[in-house]
Amino acid sequence: MALPFLPGNSPNKQLGKEKFHKSQHFDYSNGIPMLVGCEKPGIGGELLGGQKIKPKYSVYPKGRGSALPSWLAFDKQALCFEAYCQEAVPEARDETYRIRKFNIYFYLEDDTIQVVEPEYKNSGIPQGTFIRRQRVPLPPPNDDQFYNIFHFNLDQQMVLYSRTFTVTNCDTFTRNFFSKLGVRLNNPAAVPADPYSNLRQQKSMTPLRPYERRDTLKQFLDHEGKVLRFKCFWDDSESVFGDLRELVLHYFLADDTIEILEIIPPNSGRDTAAKFLHRSKLPKHSVRMKQPGQLTDRTVLNVFDSSKQGKRYILDSLKTGAVNEDFYKDCDLTIGREVSVWGRRLIIADCDDFTKDYYRSKYGIEDFTPVQYKAPPAPKPPRPMPPYNGFGSEEDSLSSCQGLLPKPPQKDFYKFMEKDRLVELNVLKFSAKMVTDDPVDSERMFIISFYLCDDSISVYERSQRNSGVLGGKFLERSLIKKPGQQLFKSELSEYFTAQDMYVGATICINNWNFQLLDADEYTLNYMEQHAEEFPKANVGNILSKLRSIQEEKQSEIRKFLTLSDPSNTGFIPYESFRGLLTGLDCGLSEHEVLMLGRCFSERTQPEVDVGLMLAVAQDFLKKKHFEELPAMARDFTYPEMHTNTHIGSVTTRHQSCSQWPHIPERRLVPAV
Repeated sequence: MALPFLPGNSPNKQLGKEKFHKSQHFDYSNGIPMLVGCEKPGIGGELLGGQKIKPKYSVYPKGRGSALPSWLAFDKQALCFEAYCQEAVPEARDETYRIRKFNIYFYLEDDTIQVVEPEYKNSGIPQGTFIRRQRVPLPPPNDDQFYNIFHFNLDQQMVLYSRTFTVTNCDTFTRNFFSKLGVRLNNPAAVPADPYSNLRQQKSMTPLRPYERRDTLKQFLDHEGKVLRFKCFWDDSESVFGDLRELVLHYFLADDTIEILEIIPPNSGRDTAAKFLHRSKLPKHSVRMKQPGQLTDRTVLNVFDSSKQGKRYILDSLKTGAVNEDFYKDCDLTIGREVSVWGRRLIIADCDDFTKDYYRSKYGIEDFTPVQYKAPPAPKPPRPMPPYNGFGSEEDSLSSCQGLLPKPPQKDFYKFMEKDRLVELNVLKFSAKMVTDDPVDSERMFIISFYLCDDSISVYERSQRNSGVLGGKFLERSLIKKPGQQLFKSELSEYFTAQDMYVGATICINNWNFQLLDADEYTLNYMEQHAEEFPKANVGNILSKLRSIQEEKQSEIRKFLTLSDPSNTGFIPYESFRGLLTGLDCGLSEHEVLMLGRCFSERTQPEVDVGLMLAVAQDFLKKKHFEELPAMARDFTYPEMHTNTHIGSVTTRHQSCSQWPHIPERRLVPAV
């Protein structure tokens, strides 16, 4: 019994409904505003009575498995089917229908279909994309639906826009995909033969103008950019005002063409020509140039000649009237061979290294002796330079004699860039004294700096108390000439080099003799690291000198070493070792003795002066106006990760300058 239609007795369809929006019935299609209300649902997205909406998404996947959408899960994945279509050919004598083959691609991401026809040579049909990629509707009366993946199978027909396609086969990916879906594919179908294509294959059609194929692409790709270069000469001395002319022959391997250039010497009186022979194929036996049209690739025969009906020609397929002419190849060009260039006899004299390698690898030729066709050039007469005149530097004066336009003297730029660096000093510093009989000058101390970037030398005098001599710059940085050289001479003067600077050497700088007494640690380390440049610092050479001394002196050295080390510890004082080598007159300089001591010395680390470190830190903090002392003391207390120890709390106090400890003067002392 039905309840009466009264309030409270009838069900409310709006209960639990949350969407009450109304769909938009107007939209743009191809840029034109149109009414699309028939395809839109009702209020809240509910379908109207009798309304069917076309599906917008693929039937696969159906919300199972991966949560990725179809456009991401099946990106760049397509199913490929092979199909054919039978097309009627009206008004044709040789064929009534035509079989056309297609490839059908089904894109899984959006259910779009693309039909492509492979291109066949001489088909006469526009081929390529037959149906652009789009969603294809089903044939009527289901034209409101589209093809999906379940509409495809083998050995069945599909109607795409009123054209029937028969699917014959598919690729491996498509077959595996259908097997995973549980769809059983039919057996592949055979493509029927095209009667017109079979007819064309059965007929032996000989064209009236046969195409002679000459495949030169492989030769071009293999030898593009490869050129054989020969040096040639042409002896034209028999003619009036003729002489020997030098030429360069280029043979291009890409197309077997030859180009000849002429080498015109200066002051020869000849006009400069662009080329002696333009790039072309060079015939072997031709003396005169052929007229245009005289040589052709094809020949024709005159079959019929009439003044009324005209002339009739036929192609000479047997080439009875063809003119064969030989051209020069790479096998004809060797050293000593004669080349005829339109009646001019050229003789190949030499070739470059690439040409030699080419003939050696291809033809096995090993003899590349050049042909001597001219006398060797006469040696250039010496050009004596005038002696130095005293104006400017010697290098600047010499450059003014080497050309009409004087150029500044060139410096060793590579040496400058290698040695002039900010990270390393590249300056050798030595302490020296003046060698003189004057008791005042003999007590003066100097620092001689040698700059490796340009071999310049500067001298600085150290100030001493109560000496009566002002210290400071003694000599400006400049190149220093070695003593004993003439001033006005043609050759350049010799300057002091880095090899002349070593401990114990005496150098003369502007008539002042200096003896090098010591060197800083950087100088000694640099000379040890570059022992091949500094013979005085090469320990191998020093030991060779010691081995070459007399046996008596060697026995004295052994006896002295035994007496100097009675407890057999293996170490002796350096002063005793230096006095031994100096007293025996072994031919070793002071620097060589110092290198031996540094090489075999025991290096000990000096003890850390905590008071000195504290004084330096306090001086630095005072100059920087540092006031964050509590924060610094807090940061100094931290655990040590490896030894499980800690640095105790450091308490820093403000002290006056008079209460701070004195910082002693630090000097460079060679560690021996």
